[in-house]
Amino acid sequence: MNLFHIVLLALIQGMAELLPVSSSAHVIVTEKLLGLDPTSPEMTFLLVMLHTGTMFAVLYYFWGRWKMNWNASEVSRPMWLKTLGVATVATGVVGFGLKKIIEKVFLGGPDAEIEQLFGNLTLVSIALFAAGILIMIAGRRSVFAQKISIRSAGIIGVVQGLCLPFRGFSRSGATISSGLMLGWPKNISEDFSFALAVILTPPVVLRELMRLIKAHSLHQVLDSGMLLPGLLGMALSFGSGLLALRWLSRWIEHGKWAWFGYYCIAASVLVFALSCSGY
Repeated sequence: MNLFHIVLLALIQGMAELLPVSSSAHVIVTEKLLGLDPTSPEMTFLLVMLHTGTMFAVLYYFWGRWKMNWNASEVSRPMWLKTLGVATVATGVVGFGLKKIIEKVFLGGPDAEIEQLFGNLTLVSIALFAAGILIMIAGRRSVFAQKISIRSAGIIGVVQGLCLPFRGFSRSGATISSGLMLGWPKNISEDFSFALAVILTPPVVLRELMRLIKAHSLHQVLDSGMLLPGLLGMALSFGSGLLALRWLSRWIEHGKWAWFGYYCIAASVLVFALSCSGY
């Protein structure tokens, strides 16, 4: 992996992460085309550091809106925090449980890791297709309630947990679509989804850092400069993530949410074709 690879992957991640088109799928396909291994500890750590850059972009972009939501009569600060807590717990239970089932039952034992699936383009294409269908269905929603609930937050958390093991099943696409289908206002669905991303990112970063250290030892990771690509990528993805957020907000507000579903389905066909060609 060289500087060009880092810059390219950071730009792709930053632009796609905050759009409901699965940044992971885009990054994995790019890595495959570049001859890189998406399942290696170095590449999965780089990916989560790119996520960290976009997490900071989310904090910068949404902080003012979140404060307004906390002070709004229909979404008080206690309710906002309760729903985020319930959704996060639901994500942890479902995501961790699904991870363990896949590793023990489908990947062959205690030493198996969920990251082994990340380079499987057939699975990526299926996940992209499923996400596209969900986004298209949600895009047809035209009537929205004016309040959120603990129950609906739990449902969104379950959906987010189902997304975690499968690269291609857009987390933001699935959670925002779930909010829309549950009748949440568009801006609340978007804000809630990205608030969940901010909560989710730190433990994922820690997991991949531990995986990198397990593969190379802490001394080797620090002395060899393995952290530098991730730090550079994080900075670049922050900038491109801000651009993507402005685009996403406009499209949601102007009723073009379903267009992302069409894109995901088209992308799933392309990824499946690449899988059949031997990538």
